[in-house]
Amino acid sequence: MTALDPTARISASPAPAPGRRSKAAAYLALTKPRIIELLLVTTVPVMFLAHKGIPSLWLIVATLVGGALSAGAANTFNCVYDRDIDAEMHRTSNRPMVTGEISPRAGLVFGVVLTVVSTVWFALVVNWLSAALSLGAIVMYAVGYTMILKRRTAQNIVWGGAAGCMPVLIGWSAVANSVSWSAVVLFLVIFFWTPPHYWPLSMKFKDDYAAAHVPMLPVVEKFVVVARQIVAYSWAMVAASLALVWVNPMGWIYLGTAIVTGVLFLLEAHRLLRVAKTGADPRVLKPMRLFHFSITYVGILFLGVAVDPLLYLPVVPR
Repeated sequence: MTALDPTARISASPAPAPGRRSKAAAYLALTKPRIIELLLVTTVPVMFLAHKGIPSLWLIVATLVGGALSAGAANTFNCVYDRDIDAEMHRTSNRPMVTGEISPRAGLVFGVVLTVVSTVWFALVVNWLSAALSLGAIVMYAVGYTMILKRRTAQNIVWGGAAGCMPVLIGWSAVANSVSWSAVVLFLVIFFWTPPHYWPLSMKFKDDYAAAHVPMLPVVEKFVVVARQIVAYSWAMVAASLALVWVNPMGWIYLGTAIVTGVLFLLEAHRLLRVAKTGADPRVLKPMRLFHFSITYVGILFLGVAVDPLLYLPVVPR
């Protein structure tokens, strides 16, 4: 094979693209895209409700872009700070900060850049209130939950989870440039939803959290105690979802959605409690059933939030 052989030139040339793709994928993994998707599920429906219809496509896209950057920043800071914990847990042991694909300094710089870009984006493209709420959500998650609560209290996900409720307020403020009681009620729906969503996952991976010395509630309490709290928060969540009908008010589409999904959620939460009272282990308890359904619940409920103002059927005829 001579030097003039084009095949030789191609095979001898460097191929940096796969390395760049791998590095880009590692940075993307720091942002936890699947969590971002779940957060943004609540944003657009709230925008529909605040507008009483469909907002401009540009505003929707701008808000989603800002929200994704903001959530990515918070999740990146979480990965940087929790790299020691993630290394001890099988579920998180392949994260880029643990494997060394990204250094802590590079991860921190990436998080700061995302924070600045998301805040400036919201301020210039959406409005200043949304920018402030976005920045507040980053601080709440990166500092309040990750640095202060997570390693110190079994109620970490309750109060730290408030950061995950912020997309509701951001979506409303993007449209109205204010925050109404309707947005606060939907904030409470996600606030009460977070423990029944996350604690079943913690039950499944109890040993992982115990090995990492993270005092998640299922680590420090018996499963039956955790299940009782899951039921209590589930009832509060359903009550908050129904309260929206009188606060906004909503129509039959949302009301029917809230009732049906709420009943199904409560049945699953009470099933978990019933089995937990028998002292069954996680294989019999099957806590992930509630975890997976909780994702379905919030998706369907907020779909009802979006559709209701478009096809409004008043509960009480005017």
